[in-house]
Amino acid sequence: MVAGHLQEKNGIYYVVLTYKTYDGKRKTKWQSTGLPTKGNKKRAEAMMRELQDDFEPPVDPNGPPSKAMLFADFLVQWLEIAKSTVKLTTYSSYKGLSESQIIPYFRSLGVTLGDLKAVHIQSFYQKQLERVKPNTVIHYHAIIHRALKYAVKTDLIDVNPADKVDRPKKNEFTGNFYSREEMNALFDAVRGNKIEIPVMLAAFYGLRRSEVVGLKWDAVDFEQNTLEIRHTVATVRLDGKKVIVESDTTKTKASKRTLPLVPVFRERLLALQEEQKENRKLCGRSYNKKYDGYICVDPMGNLLMPNALSDSFQLVLRDYNLRRIRFHDLRHSCASLLLANNVPMKQIQEWLGHSDFSTTANIYSHLDYSSKVSSAEAMLNGLGMGSNPQNGA
Repeated sequence: MVAGHLQEKNGIYYVVLTYKTYDGKRKTKWQSTGLPTKGNKKRAEAMMRELQDDFEPPVDPNGPPSKAMLFADFLVQWLEIAKSTVKLTTYSSYKGLSESQIIPYFRSLGVTLGDLKAVHIQSFYQKQLERVKPNTVIHYHAIIHRALKYAVKTDLIDVNPADKVDRPKKNEFTGNFYSREEMNALFDAVRGNKIEIPVMLAAFYGLRRSEVVGLKWDAVDFEQNTLEIRHTVATVRLDGKKVIVESDTTKTKASKRTLPLVPVFRERLLALQEEQKENRKLCGRSYNKKYDGYICVDPMGNLLMPNALSDSFQLVLRDYNLRRIRFHDLRHSCASLLLANNVPMKQIQEWLGHSDFSTTANIYSHLDYSSKVSSAEAMLNGLGMGSNPQNGA
């Protein structure tokens, strides 16, 4: 049994537990009884014995998972377990968020997996909300909840304390949208630029950046005039190194979609295909054949990386004095223009490849003014009050 004795401090009894760590070091742990020293010695001694019976010294962080392990060490081990169960991009996000904030916080707290309570997690969220937006804290919650769910599943703990925590309310998304005039000005600005095709694909088809960079020639059917979105390319940072993730899967099942290849893109892509064939001949052995088959490559065959695409996009906006938006906002601009031209929300969901209609509706419903006008007209007609909603009070 771990050794213990009572210590008086500021008129309160403290229990001092002395134990050896897994590596042989001697340590002490102080815990307040909350009892005044006067007339409470027997009660304090009873509390001390109870704490001695329940106390489990922290275990080897490299040993098998146990509830006596520091929660921070458990997270480190769980990340390695989760690595084989999620996409590499997801794992990179988990690892980055855990190592930057979650693990350091709980390591400094010194709480074990078995002693972790909802109040510890809630305090962490409140602390983080002082420096980041609620959406980031929601990402922290997803990691913590999933890790603790695994602990319950493997019988390390009985209940998931994260279930009892109030998750922050998601902050509302407000995107930047280019108008028709701004979009045409952008197309003029990128004409002949290395990012012309990526920008047009993102703006016209509403593709994500990973879908643009991941587009391959075998996804283009020039006979049936279709464009299939089925491959993605992303970059992640793992252990301080940039890793390129090429995947034959899209973000969700619904993201894998087939879109019509309109004449203007058909002609431009056919011309680009010929340009690439010529570049391969001209460059010879210097041409990078590693990315043969990809559409978005430079004249030397190098793949246009996602971050480089975003950086080049910002340079174009600056050089042509265009309103600053993110590359991803081209996708939102596409949805905005579709809505402005009375395309139903359900069709926009399918065009963008959202897995859930509510995702599309939540992001773009505030732009769908035309449907509200139709509803107003229906009410006016139903009540016999005329047909122009602008005349209403």
